[in-house]
Amino acid sequence: MTKRPSSAATDRSLDEPPLGHATRRTADRDFGLLWAGQSLSLFGDQFMTLALPLLAVTILGASPAQAALLPFALFVPFLPLGLPAGAIVDRLPRRTVMLVCDGVQVLAFGAIWVLAALGGLTFPLLFALILMSGCAVVFFQVAYTSYLPSLYDEADALHRGNTRLALSESAAKALGPMAAGPVIAVLGLVGAIAANMVSFAASLTSLALIRHREKGTAELGSGREPGWMRRDIAEGLRFALRHPVLRPVLACGTVYVLALSMVETSLVLYCRNVLGLSPGWIGVVIGAAAAGYPIGNLLSTRLIRRLGSPRTLVLAASVSVLGIVAMPALGSLGGTPGAIGLVAGSIVHCVGEGAFSPTSITMRQVLTPASLLGRVGSVQRFLLWGAIALGSLLAAAATALGGLAAAVWIGALGTVLCLPALLQRGIRAAMTSAPVSDVQQDATKESNNSQ
Repeated sequence: MTKRPSSAATDRSLDEPPLGHATRRTADRDFGLLWAGQSLSLFGDQFMTLALPLLAVTILGASPAQAALLPFALFVPFLPLGLPAGAIVDRLPRRTVMLVCDGVQVLAFGAIWVLAALGGLTFPLLFALILMSGCAVVFFQVAYTSYLPSLYDEADALHRGNTRLALSESAAKALGPMAAGPVIAVLGLVGAIAANMVSFAASLTSLALIRHREKGTAELGSGREPGWMRRDIAEGLRFALRHPVLRPVLACGTVYVLALSMVETSLVLYCRNVLGLSPGWIGVVIGAAAAGYPIGNLLSTRLIRRLGSPRTLVLAASVSVLGIVAMPALGSLGGTPGAIGLVAGSIVHCVGEGAFSPTSITMRQVLTPASLLGRVGSVQRFLLWGAIALGSLLAAAATALGGLAAAVWIGALGTVLCLPALLQRGIRAAMTSAPVSDVQQDATKESNNSQ
């Protein structure tokens, strides 16, 4: 969720050379392949937002509370694997890691597709295969968010790449659920699973065509002496959690995602059971709501130039929280007015999140030394995606005890707590400083001195 002036890009490489940066022409070509593959994969993922809970409830006979456990299965691997994944990915070529993970995804969703088509799928088996997919997601996401700096070492190019990837995610969130409704109507829920499998196969192909061969630190002579993983993990944790700017951004994201996941986990069945919407209309509600993401993505660059990165983060988080709290308030109108209210609140929320995301990602990439990118990224994924797992579990408990509406309300109000988490001393000091690059350089020096 951030961007950085090019003068700050040197922060990462003051003490060490970049890990094999590509030429600009090769970088642009390879980024195009990465972008295309991920765009298709992200689009397929959005089919699962609609298909998995409906598959569990309508075909497997699961309860709404059980269906809420499927996101938990997808994201809970970040808790035991998130930090070790960063240490491992920092010692391996990140493209290779992504290739293996996409292959696992093809196998996992291929198995779900075949078993569902043959009538042999059960809820425990679906849970296990989603858990397998989640393990691959852990390593893919850590490698994915650490790979782009090996192509581009300038902050402007980094932010441009992050913004384009964020735009693809935004477009997928906007169009995927709307397309999923008609696809499910024509092909059925099993066909939607097959579409997701094909999207992972497309991502795998695009990664295989990338020419740039970024090296892992293991290839640069770093040995795997006894205790290396524990020391590598500790080094990444120290840097991330002691950094005066990165620490509050991570705290804000963790609280926000924990609460938001309660809303998102419950939203599909909330629309179905509480508002009485059809699968087609559910897709329209969720997809149209995501139209705010590209607006926020495109605004992020202008906001950073005008306000600076720290102020942009605070403004974006505030707008996002306002939209989320408005969702259950307007949704309580019920029926079509409630659906329109959900869309309006979610668009506002997505504008804020769309500005926050590329700004914070570029900030992390610029402020982090190249050799720590995987580990610091894994700390972020461990906290945020682990929070998704816990939030899904809380949503299941809240749904079982108080119903879907209660789960949505609790999650929406919980997002407000992310604002005090963000406004810690490092961010407040950065907001009062002049050039963003100077703020980042000072923050990096302070963090390095504290280690």
